[in-house]
Amino acid sequence: MGDAADSVTTGQDSEVDEATLRELLDGVRAGTTSPDDAVGLLRRLPFADLGFARVDHHRSLRLGLAEAVYAPGKEPAQISAIVGELLAAPGRAAVLVSRVDDVQAEAALAANPGGVRRGATLVWRPMPDRRERVIVVTAGTSDLPVADECAAVLEAHGFRPLRINDVGVAGLHRVLDAADELATADAVVVVAGMEGALASVVGGITGAPVVAVPTSTGYGSAFEGVTALLAMLSSCASGITVVGIDNGFGAAYAIARLFPVRVEARG
Repeated sequence: MGDAADSVTTGQDSEVDEATLRELLDGVRAGTTSPDDAVGLLRRLPFADLGFARVDHHRSLRLGLAEAVYAPGKEPAQISAIVGELLAAPGRAAVLVSRVDDVQAEAALAANPGGVRRGATLVWRPMPDRRERVIVVTAGTSDLPVADECAAVLEAHGFRPLRINDVGVAGLHRVLDAADELATADAVVVVAGMEGALASVVGGITGAPVVAVPTSTGYGSAFEGVTALLAMLSSCASGITVVGIDNGFGAAYAIARLFPVRVEARG
């Protein structure tokens, strides 16, 4: 790595100094710093310190994933400010807010035009459409809120998920009727409560990666999703990935990591 790249430090500064950035770019132009080295350094820069939050502007560059704001526990004004800071950064990285209530959503959308609400998820600047075929399957209608969160986050990342709802194992013929569609999937998310058996059934039908989401749906012995969680972790369908209870958000990000968007430097 050349002198121009060596002079760039990461530290705790909340801004990239213009002179330092110009020095880095001059090094790339002069050939003393490779484009790949420059991208590697930029992956670590910068964050913006808002006092109550340190906003990461480069998550999409490092990971190829949308930056997300977790709404519970935050004031509406805080959410609006974080979203505004993210949208003010150069580029077209997707921004989303998860698990908003009505007051938070109204404030964030009013302060930051162009967002779209999908249930409890807000999305700005969704990524371009992608070719991978992702299917989101639910065992029952009570699992739909978790599946809706998953689908909204997938859409923010450019996927257009196919939804197959209410095909739980109490009526096994329903999921078998979808076998042909499942066989064409690049990845499948299975959202199920009760005993969580649908994940094993789907995992035995499709060869695609399966991400299972246990939900808190169920009666007393379901233990608010713990029974489904343990059943999915113990599935005899090998290789199923399991996320936390009611974590549709996490399932969508697991899918996005299966099909990463690579940022390549070009000489």
